[in-house]
Amino acid sequence: MQTTSHSLLSHLSTLTCSGCGNPYDAFEKQTVSPCCHLPLLAGYAPDVMPEKEALYSREGTMWRYLEMLPVLHEENIVSLGEGYTPILQLANLAKKYELRSLQLKDEGQNPTGSFKARGLSMAISKAKEHGVEGCIVPTAGNAGVAMAAYCAKAGMRAVVVMPRHTPKAFREECYWYGAEVVLVDGLINDCAAKAKELNSNGELLDVSTLKEPYRIEGKKTMGYEIAEQGNWKLPDVILYPAGGGTGLIGIWKAFKEMKKIGWLPENAILPRMVAVQAENCRPLVETFYGRQANAQNYVGKPTIANGLAVPRPLGEQLMLQTLQESCGTAISISENEMISGLKELGANEGLFVAPEGAAVWMATRKLVDTGCISPDEKILLLNTGSGQKYMENLSDVFAQE
Repeated sequence: MQTTSHSLLSHLSTLTCSGCGNPYDAFEKQTVSPCCHLPLLAGYAPDVMPEKEALYSREGTMWRYLEMLPVLHEENIVSLGEGYTPILQLANLAKKYELRSLQLKDEGQNPTGSFKARGLSMAISKAKEHGVEGCIVPTAGNAGVAMAAYCAKAGMRAVVVMPRHTPKAFREECYWYGAEVVLVDGLINDCAAKAKELNSNGELLDVSTLKEPYRIEGKKTMGYEIAEQGNWKLPDVILYPAGGGTGLIGIWKAFKEMKKIGWLPENAILPRMVAVQAENCRPLVETFYGRQANAQNYVGKPTIANGLAVPRPLGEQLMLQTLQESCGTAISISENEMISGLKELGANEGLFVAPEGAAVWMATRKLVDTGCISPDEKILLLNTGSGQKYMENLSDVFAQE
């Protein structure tokens, strides 16, 4: 990796509890906060930041933002070239629905075919920096694949725990990367319980969503890219498929960091963030609208959007905080609506997105119809993965046609 344009890798300074704000040592291996058992968030204390123009000579990966990332030593970076995915103009759909500006950031073009590459590249890099020899993750699919790939690159043991109904493409890819795959009846919360049991001796680092501080640091690079690729002008509204919610939280964290370091004006108006969930599994929607106190007892069902089948997200409060701070909202989409969205994006824009990406498009249509989004606004959709891996989920749809 060429990093000749910047010698100082990181301005990492603190880790703080997302619940009470207690500080913890950023230079020791950490998981969740001992005080509240909630996610730890990385903080940075940049003495001098480069001008934004310095980015233009850097490589086209997420590592171009090194100063605001947590890896301290270049030799610990475990990369497969993740990040700097394109932002595509959806001109045909914009014309069809009379929208002024409709764009899609296509995370399916990452290594291992999803946005999970960002978070797992970062988590495995920090695990390497801390001398970890193996990792374990409960997963709905894409995170397990990404962890297996980056552990392979780093020479670490990888144990992936996924639901038995996970499409075969995800399972087989993990095998090819040399991971140990454990199948569980149930959803990701059941896999988390199994992972805890398998790792009762603590030999492996659990890199579950928000159970270590660094997956979010990889995911936040989407926010930095959205700003840079938009010539430092942000969209009015960003729609994001939120299961565990790390990307939603991370993008918002990035926008706030860029204000602090001067890459965005202090008075910049930040986008409204919209969390999109599946009707089959919508814990955040239920809490957001006050139909439950929190998601701790929520029971979800499987969905063709595997990544949205997260019934009890650890980051629920951070997601709610993001929606509140950004004046955003939460919405759920049915299985049939996702299928319609897949067809419409494919037939009109030549994009075969993950069902999660289709859910985001259908959410856009519904929110425009209700007036929550104006047709005159600059709208950005996040597609989190490639549709290719979901063929098994979609085979029944094709069989009926």
